[in-house]
Amino acid sequence: MFYPDSPKPLGAEVRAYLAAAESTTRHGWPKALIVPHAGYVYSGPVAASAYVQLVPGRETVRRVVMLGPVHRVPVRGLALPAASAFATPLGIVEIDAQAAQLARSLPQVVVSAAAHAHEHSLEVQIPFLQSVLADFSILPFAVGDASPEEVAAVIELLWGGEETVIVVSSDLSHYHPYGDARRIDRQTVDDIQALVSTLDHEQACGATPINGFALCARRHALSPTLLDLRNSGDTAGDKSRVVGYAAFAFSEQPHD
Repeated sequence: MFYPDSPKPLGAEVRAYLAAAESTTRHGWPKALIVPHAGYVYSGPVAASAYVQLVPGRETVRRVVMLGPVHRVPVRGLALPAASAFATPLGIVEIDAQAAQLARSLPQVVVSAAAHAHEHSLEVQIPFLQSVLADFSILPFAVGDASPEEVAAVIELLWGGEETVIVVSSDLSHYHPYGDARRIDRQTVDDIQALVSTLDHEQACGATPINGFALCARRHALSPTLLDLRNSGDTAGDKSRVVGYAAFAFSEQPHD
């Protein structure tokens, strides 16, 4: 539903999006990304603007902590899947079993096969990761009803070093006319860049994981960079009811 179901067209589409994107990385690669999760025809170019920043870390990044909102199955806390791997047409990505066991030591982390079974917010990120990273595992969290502090505690536990990257999956406003959406999304972008932890779900469907991540970004003095801001009216034409998309990179500020 969201991307081609066979390897050659999927790989070609993702590579084309990445080739059209521009890397702004000057010092290594970002610690974290915020990326959209719509069908690739709508948000693929925006997502690519974030994932291309990881290319310098291709051989170093070994673990991706992924947090995306639940759209279909409600869950209390943050849900790991029952499976041991995710599969896309580009191959299989293992779940980091040791890190998953560590995360489950937190009371807000649960296991839910149902929460992941039809959830797209995490799955659509994986072909991009498979295209920019060499050998990596994932920690995919479907985030439901959780406080910013509960989300932040999970991220902090798995923060790691340069081998670990955090990906937060979220679209912005939904189904407003084009002009209204641009105004709403611009304010949301300002809030995200200010590292506020009070976004609501009218601003971003992934407000819960974003708010938790914002607490961590503040603690670790990460610097946000807006990479792209568009909506489905820009990428797919119809401007009567659009969905907003933005991509951000968060990096440690270089030491003098």
